[in-house]
Amino acid sequence: MVEEYPEFLLRLPHGGPSARGRLLAEKGTNGSQKMMVLAGSPARPEVVPSFPLRMPSSHRLRERLREEGTIKETTTWPGWLEVISDVQCNSPSAAAEILLGRSSNGWLEWKTTDGRPLADFLEQASGGPNRAWLVRDPTLTGTTSADQAWLVQGRVTLAADRLRPAVAPGISKEHLRAIVDEDYESAVPYSQKGRFVDEFHAFLSRMRPGDTVCVFPGTKLYVGEVTGNVEQVTEDGRSVLRRPVEWSEGYPFEELPEDVQQKLNTGHDLVDLTVVKGILDGLWFSDDELKKAAEESADTSSVAIQAIAARRDLKFPHPDEALRKKLNVDRLEWLSEVRDLLWDERQLIFYGPPGTGKTYLAQELAEFLGGGPEQVKLVQFHPSYAYEDFFEGFRPREDPDTREVAFRLTPGPLRELADLARLEGNRHIPHFLIIDEINRANLAKVFGELYFLLEYRNKSVRLTYSGEDFALPRNLFVIGTMNTADRSIALVDAAMRRRFAFVELSPRTEPTSGLLRRWLESEGKNAEPADLLDALNARIGDADFKLGPSYLMKPGVYRENGLERTWRTKILPLLEEHHFGDGVDIEKRYGLAALRAAIAARRALDSEGAGEGSGAL
Repeated sequence: MVEEYPEFLLRLPHGGPSARGRLLAEKGTNGSQKMMVLAGSPARPEVVPSFPLRMPSSHRLRERLREEGTIKETTTWPGWLEVISDVQCNSPSAAAEILLGRSSNGWLEWKTTDGRPLADFLEQASGGPNRAWLVRDPTLTGTTSADQAWLVQGRVTLAADRLRPAVAPGISKEHLRAIVDEDYESAVPYSQKGRFVDEFHAFLSRMRPGDTVCVFPGTKLYVGEVTGNVEQVTEDGRSVLRRPVEWSEGYPFEELPEDVQQKLNTGHDLVDLTVVKGILDGLWFSDDELKKAAEESADTSSVAIQAIAARRDLKFPHPDEALRKKLNVDRLEWLSEVRDLLWDERQLIFYGPPGTGKTYLAQELAEFLGGGPEQVKLVQFHPSYAYEDFFEGFRPREDPDTREVAFRLTPGPLRELADLARLEGNRHIPHFLIIDEINRANLAKVFGELYFLLEYRNKSVRLTYSGEDFALPRNLFVIGTMNTADRSIALVDAAMRRRFAFVELSPRTEPTSGLLRRWLESEGKNAEPADLLDALNARIGDADFKLGPSYLMKPGVYRENGLERTWRTKILPLLEEHHFGDGVDIEKRYGLAALRAAIAARRALDSEGAGEGSGAL
């Protein structure tokens, strides 16, 4: 018996009239379920500019119907067109598109009089929001073969050579796992069986009509919409799972957003792209088109609204005078240069002697550029720090219910921050990982395969422990700090130096050389500490061991006897370590009394020189 479906309605934009349609049991040429647009239905008079590229087959059908007079101007619907006879379309989406003049998810936009979407009447349709998928067939090579197999015929397939016939759509993963274990037995290794289970289950039970699907033959990404249920058929002597698709024109790979490019670099035959679905659905659309489509839709989860949210630009604010004064930097241009370096390279290291404010500057700059401390995470490297601490690894964890301890895969700070930055509402917000003392760890051991991602942000790699494909999100920035007194910068391996921009903070040059003097002036304090620091650094021959101003920018320094105490307990011990075994009298060379005497002698000499000069005049 032929199943009877109710009549469905499609509301036209801006509170317009409703079109009428009926779902048919008959299937179209590509296997999708047909939809009849009923005579008397209104249609939008214009189409959006992206329609011919986004949905070329629906656009061609609409143009033909207009030429034939099947859709034409009428007095029945003033300001609208009218469908004067029933029109059979290959899918509910195509039926909606010829009326709306834009791409449409007909499975959700056609609704009954009581508001139920058409998708509710399909047995195989899974619940929840629509998803996006990348499907690839390793037996297809070159654009021509892919065109012939999928793009022209309007379908997508997944190889299932040994899978038994008539596996039911909607099957549970556990049931499917037992079938794969039996059907593929010794034909493939165990690692491949697990992948087959995931891919078959997604294609059979999670994918549904209205989902976005992509194929990437090599130079262009083709995006389409799943327009029907799954079938298991034989094609060219192979057993395949097949779904009908309405394809768009190809989108050049080079013009794709980086978030999408990362996802295309995978060896799997079926990949869930739902995390970038908003970006995919917005391809070909201009900002104005998306804005108008969002205004037309009363549904806050509409494709246009999701695409607008996904398209929000990632931006850095420009440093301002308030930030310059807060950081006591001599020139605003210096801060702007650091900002531009970080934007271009995405990884930057502040290096210099101790006390030059590297960590403080990194934190303040990250919070300014990211919009607050919530987007900033700080970790400190040390000699025993490892990949498992930094990214992910197995650690003992107690089960809160059974109280049993077991090793579980646990994310580290980089994985946690990357996952946070990748969330739908966060992709336009800069996130920062600050790595303090980055050169104290074995960097090759800590970063592992992530070395590759630091240089190639549009690629992904297979992770060591979880086995997932992972890429660093474009809105994740890394700022490292390096104490050159702890280890010379020359000892950092070339791979790391190639992946980071390096910015020196040295007492020899600005913005560090005059920082303490500017701070003292802004705080209304005596300039003697700045004079002492300059005199001290003039006596230190090794540039990596000159001391920065932060030692003398703490409140304790300016209490009674605070300067003497800081010099005795912080500065001189550091220099003793530097000169260990050299036979240098630290107190005589670097003590306060010696430095003050040298400063007084220099001032006296300067005064005599000034007096002689004025006398000569």
